[in-house]
Amino acid sequence: MNIPEKTVDHTRSSDTSKSGMQEQYVRKHHQYHHMITSLRLLIFVIFLIIWEAAGRLELIDTFFFSSPSMVISYFFEMLADGSFFTHTGITLLETLISFILITLIAMVTATILWYSKTLSEILEPYLVVLNSLPKSALAPLFIVWLGTGTRTIIVAGISVAIFGSIISLYTGFKSTDPDKLKLIYTLGGNRLNAFFKVVLPASIPTVLSNMKVNIGLALVGVIIGEFLAARRGLGYLIIYGSQVFRLNMVITSIIILCVIAMGLYQGIQYMEHLYKKKK
Repeated sequence: MNIPEKTVDHTRSSDTSKSGMQEQYVRKHHQYHHMITSLRLLIFVIFLIIWEAAGRLELIDTFFFSSPSMVISYFFEMLADGSFFTHTGITLLETLISFILITLIAMVTATILWYSKTLSEILEPYLVVLNSLPKSALAPLFIVWLGTGTRTIIVAGISVAIFGSIISLYTGFKSTDPDKLKLIYTLGGNRLNAFFKVVLPASIPTVLSNMKVNIGLALVGVIIGEFLAARRGLGYLIIYGSQVFRLNMVITSIIILCVIAMGLYQGIQYMEHLYKKKK
C-alpha cells in the first residue's frame, strides 16, 4: 500500500515541530534554573559585600561580628595547622553515623508498627510525647548515663530526629493505596508480601523526603552533643570560641557547618533525582 507523499511530509513536519517545541521547553527550563542559581549567588555576594563594607567603615564592631576577610583568614589558619580537617572530620563522621542509625531504626520500627496494628495503637501516643520533648534537655541526661565522648554525641544526634522519623514513615506506610493491598491479598499474598511488593515501593518518595529532613536534624543533634560532651568537633569550637571571645572561630565554624549541611542535603537530593529519573 502506497502512502501519499503529502501525508508523509505532513507527519515529518509535525514530528519536527514537536521536537522543536521540546527543545525550546528544555532550553527555557535550563535558563530558568540558571537564573535562579545566579540570583542566589548574587544575594550571597551582596550580603558579603555589605558585611565587609560595614566592618571596614566601622558601622559594626568586627570584634563581635567579624568580617568575610577575617573569616577567610582564620579559615586558612585552620587549614595550615590541620584543625579544619580534625574538627570537621569528627563532626561529619558523627553526623553520618547518627543519620544512618536514625534511618535504620526508623525504618525497622515503622515497619513493625505497620505490621502490627495493635502495637501501633499502643505505642503511637508515646512516640508523639517523646517527639515533643525538647531534645536539648535530654543531652545532660545522656552525659550522666553514658559519660562524655563520641557515643554520647551520636546518641544526642539520634534523639533529635528518631521519633519524628518513625511517625513520618509509619504515616507514609499507612497511606498506601488500599486497592493495591487488596489485590495482593486476593492473589494469596500475606502481610509481608504486601509490605515488600506494595507498601515499600510506594513509600520510597516519603523515605527520601524523610532522609532529607533527618540529615539536617542529625547534624543539629551532634552539635548539641558537642556543646556539652566534646573536646573536638565544630560544636566544641563554637562553644569554646564564644567563651574566650574568639568570634572568628565561632563564625567560621558556623559557616563550615552551613556548607556541610548543604552538601549532605544535596547528596540526598541527588539520590532522589536518580530515583525519579529511573522511574
